[in-house]
Amino acid sequence: MHYDFVPLPKRKPLKWPDGKRLAVILTTNFEYWDKVQPTDKKYYPGGPGIVGGDLPGNVYDNPNFTWREYGQRVGVWRMFDLFDAEGVKSSCTMNAKMAIERKEVIEAALSRGFEIVAHNYVQDELLTDYMFDEEKERAVIKRTLDVYEQAVGRKAKGWLSSSLRSTLNTIDILSEEGLIFITDLLNDDQPYLVKTRSGRPMVSVSYTSEVNDFSFLRQGLTVETGFMMFKEQFDWLYAESATSGRFMNIGLHPHVIGQPFRIRALRDFIRYAKQFDGVWFATREEIAEWYLENHESHIDPETA
Repeated sequence: MHYDFVPLPKRKPLKWPDGKRLAVILTTNFEYWDKVQPTDKKYYPGGPGIVGGDLPGNVYDNPNFTWREYGQRVGVWRMFDLFDAEGVKSSCTMNAKMAIERKEVIEAALSRGFEIVAHNYVQDELLTDYMFDEEKERAVIKRTLDVYEQAVGRKAKGWLSSSLRSTLNTIDILSEEGLIFITDLLNDDQPYLVKTRSGRPMVSVSYTSEVNDFSFLRQGLTVETGFMMFKEQFDWLYAESATSGRFMNIGLHPHVIGQPFRIRALRDFIRYAKQFDGVWFATREEIAEWYLENHESHIDPETA
Protein backbone atom coordinates (compact mmCIF):
# COMPACT_ATOMS: atom_id res chain seq x y z
CA MET A 1 0.00 0.00 0.00
CA HIS A 2 1.34 3.38 -1.01
CA TYR A 3 -0.15 6.76 -1.75
CA ASP A 4 1.62 9.81 -3.11
CA PHE A 5 1.76 13.04 -1.17
CA VAL A 6 0.04 15.52 -3.48
CA PRO A 7 -0.92 18.70 -1.57
CA LEU A 8 -3.95 20.71 -2.66
CA PRO A 9 -2.04 23.38 -4.64
CA LYS A 10 -0.61 20.69 -6.95
CA ARG A 11 -4.03 19.26 -7.86
CA LYS A 12 -6.25 20.32 -10.70
CA PRO A 13 -9.80 21.42 -9.87
CA LEU A 14 -12.01 18.47 -8.96
CA LYS A 15 -15.23 18.55 -11.01
CA TRP A 16 -17.97 16.32 -9.64
CA PRO A 17 -20.54 14.89 -12.09
CA ASP A 18 -23.55 17.00 -13.12
CA GLY A 19 -21.93 20.20 -11.90
CA LYS A 20 -22.14 19.23 -8.22
CA ARG A 21 -19.90 21.09 -5.78
CA LEU A 22 -19.99 19.35 -2.43
CA ALA A 23 -20.64 15.66 -1.80
CA VAL A 24 -22.19 15.04 1.63
CA ILE A 25 -21.82 11.54 3.06
CA LEU A 26 -24.04 10.66 6.01
CA THR A 27 -22.32 7.60 7.47
CA THR A 28 -24.46 5.47 9.78
CA ASN A 29 -22.41 2.82 11.55
CA PHE A 30 -24.14 -0.52 12.14
CA GLU A 31 -21.95 -2.07 14.82
CA TYR A 32 -22.35 -5.14 17.01
CA TRP A 33 -20.30 -5.76 20.16
CA ASP A 34 -19.93 -9.14 21.84
CA LYS A 35 -21.18 -9.34 25.42
CA VAL A 36 -17.93 -10.96 26.52
CA GLN A 37 -14.61 -11.96 25.02
CA PRO A 38 -12.69 -15.15 25.86
CA THR A 39 -9.92 -13.29 27.67
CA ASP A 40 -9.14 -11.83 31.07
CA LYS A 41 -7.27 -8.94 29.46
CA LYS A 42 -8.75 -5.46 29.29
CA TYR A 43 -11.82 -5.38 27.06
CA TYR A 44 -11.48 -3.14 24.00
CA PRO A 45 -14.92 -1.55 23.45
CA GLY A 46 -14.41 -0.13 19.94
CA GLY A 47 -15.71 3.28 20.92
CA PRO A 48 -16.36 5.44 23.99
CA GLY A 49 -18.46 4.01 26.79
CA ILE A 50 -21.31 5.59 28.72
CA VAL A 51 -19.90 4.23 32.00
CA GLY A 52 -16.17 4.47 32.67
CA GLY A 53 -13.85 1.93 34.20
CA ASP A 54 -12.09 -1.02 32.63
CA LEU A 55 -13.38 -4.57 32.90
CA PRO A 56 -11.69 -7.74 31.66
CA GLY A 57 -13.08 -9.18 28.47
CA ASN A 58 -14.70 -12.18 30.16
CA VAL A 59 -16.77 -9.96 32.48
CA TYR A 60 -20.12 -8.72 31.13
CA ASP A 61 -20.36 -4.90 31.06
CA ASN A 62 -24.11 -4.40 31.28
CA PRO A 63 -24.47 -0.59 31.05
CA ASN A 64 -22.16 -0.25 28.06
CA PHE A 65 -23.59 -3.24 26.18
CA THR A 66 -27.22 -2.21 26.65
CA TRP A 67 -26.47 1.48 25.96
CA ARG A 68 -25.05 0.49 22.60
CA GLU A 69 -27.93 -1.89 22.00
CA TYR A 70 -30.31 1.07 22.37
CA GLY A 71 -29.08 2.14 18.95
CA GLN A 72 -30.12 -1.19 17.44
CA ARG A 73 -33.49 -1.42 19.22
CA VAL A 74 -34.57 2.23 19.01
CA GLY A 75 -32.07 4.80 17.77
CA VAL A 76 -31.54 3.47 14.27
CA TRP A 77 -35.27 3.35 13.60
CA ARG A 78 -35.54 6.99 14.64
CA MET A 79 -32.77 7.74 12.14
CA PHE A 80 -34.51 5.77 9.40
CA ASP A 81 -37.67 7.79 9.99
CA LEU A 82 -35.65 10.99 9.72
CA PHE A 83 -33.91 9.96 6.50
CA ASP A 84 -37.27 8.93 5.02
CA ALA A 85 -38.91 12.22 5.99
CA GLU A 86 -36.06 14.31 4.56
CA GLY A 87 -35.66 12.22 1.41
CA VAL A 88 -31.94 11.45 1.80
CA LYS A 89 -29.97 8.23 1.86
CA SER A 90 -27.26 7.11 4.22
CA SER A 91 -23.98 5.35 3.53
CA CYS A 92 -24.05 2.59 6.15
CA THR A 93 -21.13 0.57 7.49
CA MET A 94 -21.85 -2.93 8.81
CA ASN A 95 -19.74 -5.35 10.76
CA ALA A 96 -20.44 -9.02 10.06
CA LYS A 97 -21.85 -9.82 13.50
CA MET A 98 -24.43 -7.07 12.99
CA ALA A 99 -25.67 -8.90 9.89
CA ILE A 100 -25.86 -12.14 11.87
CA GLU A 101 -27.34 -10.84 15.12
CA ARG A 102 -29.40 -7.82 13.99
CA LYS A 103 -30.42 -8.67 10.45
CA GLU A 104 -33.66 -6.64 10.74
CA VAL A 105 -31.60 -3.45 10.73
CA ILE A 106 -29.70 -4.51 7.62
CA GLU A 107 -32.85 -5.52 5.80
CA ALA A 108 -34.45 -2.15 6.60
CA ALA A 109 -31.43 -0.29 5.21
CA LEU A 110 -31.37 -2.40 2.05
CA SER A 111 -35.09 -1.89 1.50
CA ARG A 112 -34.39 1.86 1.44
CA GLY A 113 -31.60 1.50 -1.11
CA PHE A 114 -28.92 2.53 1.36
CA GLU A 115 -25.29 1.69 0.68
CA ILE A 116 -23.69 -0.95 2.90
CA VAL A 117 -19.92 -0.85 3.48
CA ALA A 118 -18.07 -3.78 5.08
CA HIS A 119 -16.86 -2.86 8.59
CA ASN A 120 -14.79 -5.72 10.04
CA TYR A 121 -16.21 -8.84 11.69
CA VAL A 122 -17.11 -7.53 15.14
CA GLN A 123 -16.52 -4.11 16.67
CA ASP A 124 -14.28 -5.17 19.53
CA GLU A 125 -11.75 -6.94 17.26
CA LEU A 126 -8.99 -4.93 15.59
CA LEU A 127 -7.02 -5.77 12.48
CA THR A 128 -3.98 -4.41 14.27
CA ASP A 129 -4.14 -7.54 16.43
CA TYR A 130 -2.73 -9.24 13.31
CA MET A 131 -0.18 -6.60 12.29
CA PHE A 132 2.52 -9.29 12.16
CA ASP A 133 0.40 -12.14 10.82
CA GLU A 134 -0.99 -11.25 7.40
CA GLU A 135 -2.71 -14.59 6.89
CA LYS A 136 -4.73 -14.19 10.09
CA GLU A 137 -5.68 -10.67 9.02
CA ARG A 138 -6.71 -11.98 5.61
CA ALA A 139 -8.82 -14.67 7.28
CA VAL A 140 -10.75 -12.04 9.28
CA ILE A 141 -11.31 -9.97 6.15
CA LYS A 142 -12.45 -12.95 4.07
CA ARG A 143 -14.80 -14.14 6.82
CA THR A 144 -16.28 -10.63 6.98
CA LEU A 145 -16.70 -10.42 3.21
CA ASP A 146 -18.39 -13.84 3.10
CA VAL A 147 -21.01 -12.73 5.63
CA TYR A 148 -21.44 -9.44 3.77
CA GLU A 149 -22.20 -11.21 0.51
CA GLN A 150 -24.73 -13.48 2.19
CA ALA A 151 -26.49 -10.58 3.91
CA VAL A 152 -26.39 -7.99 1.13
CA GLY A 153 -26.66 -10.26 -1.90
CA ARG A 154 -23.59 -8.86 -3.65
CA LYS A 155 -19.86 -8.58 -3.09
CA ALA A 156 -18.56 -5.68 -1.04
CA LYS A 157 -16.94 -2.74 -2.83
CA GLY A 158 -15.56 -0.86 0.17
CA TRP A 159 -14.23 -1.24 3.71
CA LEU A 160 -14.00 0.55 7.06
CA SER A 161 -11.87 -1.10 9.75
CA SER A 162 -13.07 -1.28 13.35
CA SER A 163 -11.85 1.93 15.02
CA LEU A 164 -10.03 2.60 11.70
CA ARG A 165 -7.24 0.39 13.03
CA SER A 166 -5.93 -1.09 9.79
CA THR A 167 -2.42 -2.41 9.14
CA LEU A 168 0.09 -1.75 6.40
CA ASN A 169 -1.25 -4.88 4.68
CA THR A 170 -4.98 -4.15 4.88
CA ILE A 171 -5.45 -2.17 1.69
CA ASP A 172 -3.35 -4.63 -0.32
CA ILE A 173 -5.50 -7.51 0.96
CA LEU A 174 -8.72 -5.64 0.18
CA SER A 175 -7.57 -4.90 -3.35
CA GLU A 176 -6.74 -8.57 -3.89
CA GLU A 177 -10.27 -9.41 -2.71
CA GLY A 178 -11.73 -7.11 -5.40
CA LEU A 179 -12.72 -4.06 -3.32
CA ILE A 180 -12.34 -0.59 -4.85
CA PHE A 181 -12.41 1.86 -1.93
CA ILE A 182 -11.16 2.30 1.61
CA THR A 183 -12.41 4.76 4.22
CA ASP A 184 -9.74 4.35 6.92
CA LEU A 185 -7.43 7.17 5.81
CA LEU A 186 -8.38 10.41 7.57
CA ASN A 187 -6.18 12.73 5.56
CA ASP A 188 -8.26 14.47 2.88
CA ASP A 189 -11.43 16.29 1.77
CA GLN A 190 -11.12 14.82 -1.74
CA PRO A 191 -10.72 11.29 -3.07
CA TYR A 192 -7.35 10.05 -4.26
CA LEU A 193 -5.81 6.80 -5.48
CA VAL A 194 -3.93 4.37 -3.26
CA LYS A 195 -1.44 2.09 -4.99
CA THR A 196 -1.43 -1.60 -4.11
CA ARG A 197 0.84 -4.54 -4.76
CA SER A 198 -1.80 -6.17 -6.97
CA GLY A 199 -1.61 -3.21 -9.34
CA ARG A 200 -5.33 -2.51 -8.87
CA PRO A 201 -5.73 0.94 -7.33
CA MET A 202 -8.05 1.66 -4.42
CA VAL A 203 -9.85 4.95 -3.93
CA SER A 204 -9.58 6.64 -0.56
CA VAL A 205 -12.91 8.17 0.51
CA SER A 206 -12.06 9.40 3.97
CA TYR A 207 -14.09 8.81 7.11
CA THR A 208 -13.80 11.37 9.91
CA SER A 209 -13.16 11.20 13.62
CA GLU A 210 -13.70 14.96 13.91
CA VAL A 211 -17.18 15.68 12.48
CA ASN A 212 -18.64 12.77 14.35
CA ASP A 213 -21.42 12.32 16.86
CA PHE A 214 -18.85 11.00 19.33
CA SER A 215 -17.96 14.69 19.69
CA PHE A 216 -21.24 15.06 21.61
CA LEU A 217 -19.74 12.72 24.21
CA ARG A 218 -16.09 13.74 24.11
CA GLN A 219 -16.64 17.48 23.89
CA GLY A 220 -19.95 17.82 25.71
CA LEU A 221 -21.81 19.23 22.71
CA THR A 222 -25.51 20.07 22.91
CA VAL A 223 -27.99 19.75 20.08
CA GLU A 224 -27.29 23.36 19.17
CA THR A 225 -23.51 23.21 19.32
CA GLY A 226 -23.60 19.86 17.53
CA PHE A 227 -25.57 21.40 14.70
CA MET A 228 -23.07 24.27 14.60
CA MET A 229 -20.22 21.79 14.23
CA PHE A 230 -21.94 20.24 11.20
CA LYS A 231 -22.80 23.67 9.78
CA GLU A 232 -19.32 25.14 10.19
CA GLN A 233 -17.77 22.19 8.37
CA PHE A 234 -20.34 22.44 5.59
CA ASP A 235 -20.07 26.22 5.13
CA TRP A 236 -16.30 26.25 4.79
CA LEU A 237 -16.16 23.27 2.44
CA TYR A 238 -19.02 24.65 0.36
CA ALA A 239 -17.14 27.92 -0.11
CA GLU A 240 -13.98 26.05 -1.12
CA SER A 241 -15.95 23.86 -3.51
CA ALA A 242 -16.67 26.87 -5.73
CA THR A 243 -13.27 26.26 -7.34
CA SER A 244 -12.66 22.55 -6.67
CA GLY A 245 -15.09 19.90 -5.41
CA ARG A 246 -14.97 18.55 -1.89
CA PHE A 247 -16.68 15.87 0.15
CA MET A 248 -17.97 16.16 3.69
CA ASN A 249 -18.51 13.10 5.85
CA ILE A 250 -20.44 12.93 9.13
CA GLY A 251 -19.86 9.87 11.30
CA LEU A 252 -23.07 8.72 13.02
CA HIS A 253 -23.80 6.01 15.59
CA PRO A 254 -27.42 5.08 16.35
CA HIS A 255 -26.82 4.81 20.09
CA VAL A 256 -25.46 8.37 20.11
CA ILE A 257 -27.18 10.58 17.53
CA GLY A 258 -30.27 8.37 17.75
CA GLN A 259 -31.03 9.66 21.24
CA PRO A 260 -34.14 11.89 21.28
CA PHE A 261 -32.29 14.88 22.73
CA ARG A 262 -29.60 14.80 20.00
CA ILE A 263 -31.26 13.81 16.75
CA ARG A 264 -32.58 17.30 15.94
CA ALA A 265 -28.99 18.35 15.22
CA LEU A 266 -28.92 15.87 12.32
CA ARG A 267 -32.36 16.87 11.06
CA ASP A 268 -31.55 20.57 11.15
CA PHE A 269 -28.27 20.00 9.34
CA ILE A 270 -29.90 17.98 6.53
CA ARG A 271 -32.52 20.69 6.07
CA TYR A 272 -29.81 23.35 6.05
CA ALA A 273 -27.63 21.58 3.49
CA LYS A 274 -30.56 20.88 1.16
CA GLN A 275 -31.02 24.64 0.66
CA PHE A 276 -27.78 24.94 -1.32
CA ASP A 277 -27.27 24.34 -5.03
CA GLY A 278 -24.76 21.72 -6.06
CA VAL A 279 -24.98 19.56 -2.94
CA TRP A 280 -24.76 15.84 -3.68
CA PHE A 281 -25.90 13.40 -0.98
CA ALA A 282 -23.56 10.72 -2.24
CA THR A 283 -22.53 7.17 -1.47
CA ARG A 284 -18.91 6.20 -1.25
CA GLU A 285 -19.32 3.68 -4.03
CA GLU A 286 -20.65 6.39 -6.35
CA ILE A 287 -17.66 8.57 -5.53
CA ALA A 288 -15.16 5.72 -5.91
CA GLU A 289 -16.48 4.44 -9.23
CA TRP A 290 -16.58 7.95 -10.66
CA TYR A 291 -13.08 8.73 -9.42
CA LEU A 292 -11.56 5.58 -10.89
CA GLU A 293 -12.70 6.84 -14.29
CA ASN A 294 -11.80 10.50 -13.76
CA HIS A 295 -8.80 10.66 -11.42
CA GLU A 296 -6.37 11.84 -14.11
CA SER A 297 -8.39 15.03 -14.54
CA HIS A 298 -7.73 15.75 -10.85
CA ILE A 299 -4.27 14.47 -10.00
CA ASP A 300 -1.96 14.13 -12.98
CA PRO A 301 0.02 10.85 -12.80
CA GLU A 302 3.18 12.84 -13.59
CA THR A 303 2.50 15.08 -10.58
CA ALA A 304 1.99 12.05 -8.36
